[in-house]
Amino acid sequence: MKRLIAAGLLMGSLLDRTAAADFPQAAEALDARVEQAVTGLAEVTREIEEEKVPLIKERNLLEAQVIKLRQDVARLESLKSGRDALVNAGEKELKARRDEVDYLTGLIADYARSFETRIHIAEVQRYRNVINPARDAANDGNLTKAEKLDRQLPLITAAIGRAAGLLGGDSFQGEVLRPDGRMIGGRLTLLGPVTLFAGEGGDSVGTVEMVLGSPEPTLVASTAQQSAELRKLAAKGAGSLPLDPSGGNARKLAATKDTLMQQWKKGGPVMVPILALGFVSLLVGLIKWFQIAHIRQATGRDVQIIIEHLRGGRKGNALDHAEQMGGPAGKMMRRAVENAGEDRELIEETLYEQMLDTRPRLEKLMPLIALTAATAPLLGLLGTVTGMINTFNLISVFGTGDPRMLSSGISEALITTMYGLIVAIPALLLHAAISRRAKGLLGSMEQAAVAFVNGVPRNLPAKE
Repeated sequence: MKRLIAAGLLMGSLLDRTAAADFPQAAEALDARVEQAVTGLAEVTREIEEEKVPLIKERNLLEAQVIKLRQDVARLESLKSGRDALVNAGEKELKARRDEVDYLTGLIADYARSFETRIHIAEVQRYRNVINPARDAANDGNLTKAEKLDRQLPLITAAIGRAAGLLGGDSFQGEVLRPDGRMIGGRLTLLGPVTLFAGEGGDSVGTVEMVLGSPEPTLVASTAQQSAELRKLAAKGAGSLPLDPSGGNARKLAATKDTLMQQWKKGGPVMVPILALGFVSLLVGLIKWFQIAHIRQATGRDVQIIIEHLRGGRKGNALDHAEQMGGPAGKMMRRAVENAGEDRELIEETLYEQMLDTRPRLEKLMPLIALTAATAPLLGLLGTVTGMINTFNLISVFGTGDPRMLSSGISEALITTMYGLIVAIPALLLHAAISRRAKGLLGSMEQAAVAFVNGVPRNLPAKE
């Protein structure tokens, strides 16, 4: 390129000089210079061609290297994508395994906390050395998951061994609490839901159960025949087994049932007026029922017979029939016969007066039954209020730790309400039945009076 520039400059200088020289000389000089320039151009072209081939080879080599590098980059990118996919899959698998470990750790912790309540109370002393570490490990935040599992797995192993041992019955040494409050040692035998105990001296034999308020397994008293069979079973491994399908729950429920006297004592002082009202209302109700039940009602047939006697002039027979009827109805019909010859208004007044005299006799003492039906629930509510007050007083002093201390107030609160309703409901029904019976009797008297007034002859003499 430098030579071409030089040739161009030379030609330019030659042209400048030709302006001053002669044209032929200039032409010759110019031809010479042109020839020289062509020769230089050919030389330059040759050199360019010589330099071009190596450059092309070098360029092809570099292009091949670029292609190879691009292939390597694509391969590495593919490997990177595969590696990222494997890493993501590994992280997901690791998270899933960690979740499984957390889930299993939670299950084991829950099982460790509830294991003590799942087994029989007599077995707690046997598995205490694995229950306590497993339970404490679940609440210890300083332990790692691996350390927690190390402390909890022995409990799982013991639980599996316990399940295998219970298939054919299991036996171990332990202590139980006698009914007199003394701890004794002996051999405990697990047979399904039943736990048997045989003391070392052979004097204490029976079933073992959990008693409310006692943290230790308690020996339940048994009959002489059951004790003999249990001693035989403990000594020889064969014999009759007293089995309670309810697992002792039936006996516990039976023990919670109180007699009437115990319930009355638990109800407190309010039970006295409730029971007194109930007894008095029952006595009055029975008396009134039998009193009203034995009163004969006046029927239409009786009125017709009396009117027929009056129409036939047989007033004495009419009075005799009224006497035979008896009761308020007979007394009313007797007065009606005696005043049969009077005016209609006088007869009606006489009969109405007799019915007014009969009504208070029939309803005598009935308000006492109604008063009992209304007062007994209120007395029960009073007992409920006083019982709850006593309960809250006990809670304020002793707290809610021991429910047995609160049972007296709760029993008074509930039992008085129950007996208030027990007294009120029958009293209400008895009052309704007797009132209906009395109204029926008064209704029959009123119907008989109307029938007599409408059917009595008008031409009868006022006096016989």
